[in-house]
Amino acid sequence: MTQTQQGDPAALAAERDALAVEIAALEDPRIRAVNEKRGDTHAVNLTALRAIAKRLKSRPDLAPVLWASGNVTLRLLALLVSRPRQYSAAELDAMLREAGTPKVHDWLVSYIVKKSPHREELRTAWFTDPDPVVASAGWALTSDRVVKDPDGLDLDALLDRIEAQMKDAAPRLQWAMNDCLAQIGIHHRALRERARDIGVRLEVLKDYPTPPNCTSPFAPTWIDEMVRRGVGG
Repeated sequence: MTQTQQGDPAALAAERDALAVEIAALEDPRIRAVNEKRGDTHAVNLTALRAIAKRLKSRPDLAPVLWASGNVTLRLLALLVSRPRQYSAAELDAMLREAGTPKVHDWLVSYIVKKSPHREELRTAWFTDPDPVVASAGWALTSDRVVKDPDGLDLDALLDRIEAQMKDAAPRLQWAMNDCLAQIGIHHRALRERARDIGVRLEVLKDYPTPPNCTSPFAPTWIDEMVRRGVGG
């Protein structure tokens, strides 16, 4: 596809269709079976998908066309070839609400929203959204601020909210709140013992199956291990 063709809707649609055929040829039913256990539906090795994105490079013209297809794997590819600044806050909000699968949701937040100039506006809007999946994105952005830019955050109030709500939160939201709890404990020494105590009492993810050589997501264990490694000070 030449640069002069990139703005042509028909050419972009043809490129999308060619990519769909290429990606379909890479599908592996064994990958699909594993992903379906986690709520995802794509069946392509993500290393192979990243190789396609590397070949395409940044394609802000093609990305919306791939996203609009509704195909999960094409949406993942769309995020890899997007520029975070190309989307408005309203567009990102709509994309999050229609993301569908956990992997698309996670990549959208991690690769696009966290690098967007609208991230703080969206963080505050999503944080208290009645949809727990949308709210989980607000908590993910809050965790990012806890680590990188905590000035202006009321960390004690966050711990109050986690203490009151995490135990009974929906799974995606609970995971995001638990991450925030752990990050506060890891990166904020003055609140470390309170964060550990909340984790011990709530026991969220205490029995989560953790592969050998991986750190448990149970907040007290996670906090202790990261501090042992010197993360957070």
